[in-house]
Amino acid sequence: MDKNQAKERIEELRKQVEYHAKKYYDEDKPEISDFEYDMLMVELRNLEKQFPEFQSKHSLTQRVGGNVKEGFQKVTHEVPLQSLQDVFSIEEVEDFVSKIEQKAQENKIETVTYVVETKIDGLSAALEYKNGELVRGATRGNGLVGEDVTNNLKTIPTIPTKLKDSIDITVRGEVFIAKDDFEKMNQKRQENEEELFANARNAAAGSLRQLDSKITQTRPLDIYIFNVQKIEGKEFHSHYEELQYLSDLGFNVNPVRIYCKNRKEIEKAIEKIGEDREKLTFGIDGAVVKVDDLKFREILGTTAKTPRWAVAYKYPPEKKETKLKDIVCQVGRTGVITPMAILEPVKVAGSTISKTTLHNEDFIKEKDLKIGDIVVIQKAGDVIPEIVAVKKEKRTGEEVEFNMPKACPVCGAQAVREEGEVAIRCTGIECPAKLFRNLVHFVSREAMNIDGLGENIIQQLLDKGLIENIADIYTLQFEDIASLKKNGQKFAQNLVDSINKSKENDLYRLITAFGIRHVGTKASKLLARKYKNLDSLIEASFEDLSMINDIGPIVANSIREFFTQEQTLDLIEKLKKAGVNTAVSSKEDENTDNRFEGKTFVLTGTLENYTRGEATNLIEKFGGKTSSTVSKKTDYVLAGEEAGSKLTKAQSLGITVLTEIQFQEMIR
Repeated sequence: MDKNQAKERIEELRKQVEYHAKKYYDEDKPEISDFEYDMLMVELRNLEKQFPEFQSKHSLTQRVGGNVKEGFQKVTHEVPLQSLQDVFSIEEVEDFVSKIEQKAQENKIETVTYVVETKIDGLSAALEYKNGELVRGATRGNGLVGEDVTNNLKTIPTIPTKLKDSIDITVRGEVFIAKDDFEKMNQKRQENEEELFANARNAAAGSLRQLDSKITQTRPLDIYIFNVQKIEGKEFHSHYEELQYLSDLGFNVNPVRIYCKNRKEIEKAIEKIGEDREKLTFGIDGAVVKVDDLKFREILGTTAKTPRWAVAYKYPPEKKETKLKDIVCQVGRTGVITPMAILEPVKVAGSTISKTTLHNEDFIKEKDLKIGDIVVIQKAGDVIPEIVAVKKEKRTGEEVEFNMPKACPVCGAQAVREEGEVAIRCTGIECPAKLFRNLVHFVSREAMNIDGLGENIIQQLLDKGLIENIADIYTLQFEDIASLKKNGQKFAQNLVDSINKSKENDLYRLITAFGIRHVGTKASKLLARKYKNLDSLIEASFEDLSMINDIGPIVANSIREFFTQEQTLDLIEKLKKAGVNTAVSSKEDENTDNRFEGKTFVLTGTLENYTRGEATNLIEKFGGKTSSTVSKKTDYVLAGEEAGSKLTKAQSLGITVLTEIQFQEMIR
């Protein structure tokens, strides 16, 4: 490679590692594996070494990645929180030890001992104590400046707020989420069809860097302390001695620390940690080799980014081949149908893998997966098993193409994939897999508004078999409800009253409660106003629906799909029998005042006499509509106190701006 090619490649690599470091450190959303990122860094480091004229202090090989997130106070670390030099072979570890021993001879140091520890896969943090009390905690950030996350760190049960000794000390540790806790978190997110965390490290980092510590408190964070950054009034000779003292103080210290006298013992320790890594309750991404003698460390010194007295050995990701025996589909709580690979059981990184998610239809096509294929499995972040490749050269011709189902595998209702989406969804409102979520939405405030029927009560009713579908809400008996709570008579009466009251709701609330895709409260009101009763809406054609302002073809198609389902018609019949109103009430029908018809309002700022919802309801009552953005199509901007950029834009476009008093005059 000549100089021009080297320069071009170095610039390209720097851009790549900057991009992926931002995704990893700042956004906690990595797009490539740790190993792939490490390999980019190795190539960059080697090229910079080969062509020193292109070295730069701004390169990530010379500085720590990570920035302070907006919203956090900055903390300048009195002692920098440095990174570690990564090595990827035992030969590189031996080279490190040789350099240490050579330096020891130069300084007439007879023996050098080491400590080998697990490199915990988490987020580095510094804890500062004054007189034994926790006063501040911060993330590593870029090593010199981090984020003040004191309140978030205080939510971690294993961090002592008061030490056993009244001492001034700053320690460094790694915040992490244990393997089992991580799997439970992702399992719950998958059930709720939320985006899965890529790995335990990023889940921990994202949890610690929340602006609201209440969110952090709900996450199962833990910490292991592994270093004394600074201490007043005490002196240590060795790192091993420091760790013991930290443990005595009450800290949760890194449990894997192996004292080594020579390179053979170091290699054995690395091998031992590698063999035991799957037995550990926490994730690791390597083993750290440290010089034990603290005074010798001072002689060895540091670079701008890394200490010269330690290296991190990175274990290569383990990959195995196995057979894709079948692909089955699971239905989540919101109706998303997810394909799952059934595998010939294979042991990867210490765990037996027999199935893994295939995410969606596009993933299967992208990988060109067929039932019967020989596939390559690895664990993403050493936790989540994934298919990374297909061995197409091993195909026999007996492999079978897989197609996503056209009907829900649980209830048989139509399964649809809408334009612009990767997910295929079940459309059945009575699908058992979706029932909990459908019930929660049906009774919610914006829908049927059944006060007292929260998620916990709904789950209890389902667990006890007291309800099996939405209509069963209206057959609940007083005694059944009272049995859910100790001394539950008053609660039961209130809930029965609320259920009975919901039968008289306006039609738009029932339409909203159905949870039709793309149909919210605003569209439900339009439909109720247009068709007057549910039977007319059921009979409405696609063409008629498409012609309604703010409905359009996508929403019209969704409405037609919903009302042609047998499950929908069955539910409606049950609701009618229960006495639930399915028509516009006479009071609502009497309102023929459409003074705002064809007019679009945008609300901004704080109103004195109305909430946003109340003002929106008034506008819609008179035939108008609201929008969240100001454009040339906006007719009025209703501006309250502390109105911001929307008001400025309205003024620049010459749009009529209403005060609250002017608005009240318009609706009198």
